Order: sequence, then C-alpha cells, then structure tokens
Amino acid sequence: MNSGWSRFNISSIVLGFAFLYLPIVLLIIFSFNESKLVTVWGGFSTKWYGSLFNNQGLMDAAWVTARVGVISATVATVLGTMAALTLTRYTRFRGRILFSGMVFAPLVMPEVVTGLSLLLLFVAIGLDRGFLTVTLAHITFSMCFVAVVVQSRLVSFDRSLEEAAMDLGAPPVKTFFQITLPVIAPAIVSGWMLAFTLSLDDLVIASFASGPGATTLPMKIYSQVRLGVTPEINAACTLMIGVVAVGVIAASLINKRREIQRQRDEQAAQRA
Repeated sequence: MNSGWSRFNISSIVLGFAFLYLPIVLLIIFSFNESKLVTVWGGFSTKWYGSLFNNQGLMDAAWVTARVGVISATVATVLGTMAALTLTRYTRFRGRILFSGMVFAPLVMPEVVTGLSLLLLFVAIGLDRGFLTVTLAHITFSMCFVAVVVQSRLVSFDRSLEEAAMDLGAPPVKTFFQITLPVIAPAIVSGWMLAFTLSLDDLVIASFASGPGATTLPMKIYSQVRLGVTPEINAACTLMIGVVAVGVIAASLINKRREIQRQRDEQAAQRA
C-alpha cells in the first residue's frame, strides 16, 4: 500500500471528517423526528417543518437575516472589490499602510471587540439600533474577506490584456467592464458567497448592533436554545445548512463552467 494512504492516515481522515460532520448529520436526522424530545427517535415525520413555517417569530427573524445577508454581501462585495483594486493597482500612495491595516483589521479583530466598538459608535452618533445598524455592522466585518479573495485573483491577473485593450482605443472604464471584470468575476462571486455566509452565520456582532424588530435568525435560535432545544430549531438549522450547501454547489458549478468556457476560448484562439 502506498505510504501516503497508510492505515493511520486513513483513520485520521475518517475521524476528522466524523468530528466535523457527524453533529451536522445528526441534527439533520433529528429534524425529521416524530418525537418532541430531540434526543429520542420517535419515527420519521416532517411535521416540524410545517410547525416551523407557522412560527411567526422564526419566520420574521429569517426574513431579517435574508435581507441583511443580501444587502450587506452586495455592498461588501462592491467595497471589497474597490479596496482590492486600490491595494493591487496603486502600490505607492500616502497612507497605504494605514488603509491596508484598516481594511484587513476585522480579519484578526475579536468579534466581541468589533461588536462593542460598533455599538459605541452607533450610540455616539445617535443612530438607533435596528435593521440599518445590523446591515452596517455586517458590511464592516465582511468587506475585508471579499477584499482578500478578490486581491488574490488580481495579483495573478495578466495586465497585458488591459494594456492591449487600451492600445486598441478602449477607455479605462470600458476596459475594466469588458476585460478586467469578466476575468475576476469568479473571485467576486466567491467573495459575495463568503460575505453572505458570514452574515447568515453571525451572532456576536449582530447581538451588539441589533435592536427591536431586527432580530436575526441566529439570535432567535440562540435565545430559544437557552430554554431547551426543540425540533423546530433542528428544522431551521437544517434549512440554513441546505441554503449554504446549495449556494456553495451553485458557485462551484458556475466557476467550473467559466473555466471550461475559458479553456474552449483559448483553444479556439490557438486554432485561429
């Protein structure tokens, strides 16, 4: 047997994946539990999903979470892409180190510190906590992740493509939208998906920034879990896992299709 696939390595991989994914599998299985006791299997049933959709509190929290996730991910993607372009294309300008530090600070900043600082900011400027403050908070901490993803793509970007387009008379704006943007689009899509997932998952920062009428789904689930886990919570978490899984699979398929199309275009260019 190949030393790379020794019994020890295989056992380590199996145990590692079991540690990571077995709790998720159990959560999904018990979301279809007939019994009201989440630890006792009482048969297969989907009634808790129906009960979940009839739970107005959870549905309102899910709607808030979806809106915050889409808006914050979109704005963070735009700002993160602009920051990545600035750091990649303009390597020398006054304050670059400070700007870079401010962009990437949320990556290493504890969420409690970020949440508390945002809370103090909102209180200082007199902004009432609610949907707007949660959205601003999520934009703040997710923008840096988008910047990292897009910057990694821009570093390996072939600038000669832009130079060729501008030599042929294309203005800089048209060059960006027709040359640069299509090439870095997979990284932008990946950054948006990452920002949306982070917003969907956030609990700590949202707890500091939220107010009446702006309770996110993770906050709602956490408040109910403190009183005891119910099958409805398992159903809600299963749906969240499904949404994230579908998004990841869709992004992978889109990137794969783009890669196949790019290879076909390169082969067609070589034949020509």
